[in-house]
Amino acid sequence: MLKRLLLLAAVSLALPLCLPAGAQTLDKVRKSGVITLGYIDGAAPFSYADGNGQPQGYSIELCNAVADGVAAQLKRQNLKVRWVKLTIQDRIDAVRTGKVDLECSTTTWTLSRQQLVDFSLMTFVDGGSLLVKSDAEFGKLADLDGKRIAVIKGTTTERALRDALTRRTAKAELVSIKTRDEGLTLLREGQVDALASDRTALIGVVVMSGRGGGQYKLLDQDFSIEQYALMLRRNDADFRLAVNRELARVYRSGEIEKIYGRWLGPLGPPSVLLSATYFIQNLAE
Repeated sequence: MLKRLLLLAAVSLALPLCLPAGAQTLDKVRKSGVITLGYIDGAAPFSYADGNGQPQGYSIELCNAVADGVAAQLKRQNLKVRWVKLTIQDRIDAVRTGKVDLECSTTTWTLSRQQLVDFSLMTFVDGGSLLVKSDAEFGKLADLDGKRIAVIKGTTTERALRDALTRRTAKAELVSIKTRDEGLTLLREGQVDALASDRTALIGVVVMSGRGGGQYKLLDQDFSIEQYALMLRRNDADFRLAVNRELARVYRSGEIEKIYGRWLGPLGPPSVLLSATYFIQNLAE
């Protein structure tokens, strides 16, 4: 009996040590005075590094607002923001291992990913599309039957594209790439017939390349819907609440309209779906 009681006491004492690292995010930020944010370069207009190597973009500005909100909640006026450049391939592990506290780019919220990480409120709604040369005789996805399509390996876009091609009994060859810039180069050189990614990100990669000039066009037909959100570690309800509290304030105050205008305004006003996303998520305190 005594051994059993001692065992139970030992287990009880060990439980706090077994809590996931993510559960201490706010405490870590409070004590260190630093919040670490991750971003992906080359994902304009959502996240990219400018000529001085500083992160810029729609998602970056949202995360800066979150950092200010966290600083206010923790009463740390001089909270420092440290930015870490990530890749599409390592972004989830960077969040899981604590390399970054929050990932700020174009990550789509999926249930399978939620087994590994957690997500904030949605930050954007986009759709998977195809970029082709302007003189290409492609009007819809089925027209790519027998053609070559570049797509970033391991993304939700790749999975959605495969499913969409299967439903249309179109047999296109998918060419794996690591970045959209790489895919645009392949498309420009004629090594692939199309580049698949999120519609807004495809516009961004063409604009940032400086090689637009009517050389490319987007197909009218989207093959998926992509719900972006900020990634954070699982099992950290307090930090998730702190992040969502600030995002909800941005949506509720109308500040999101200015942020959208700065980075996405040239593409036209927010879609009905995106406007509804902002409205539904402007949660009250």
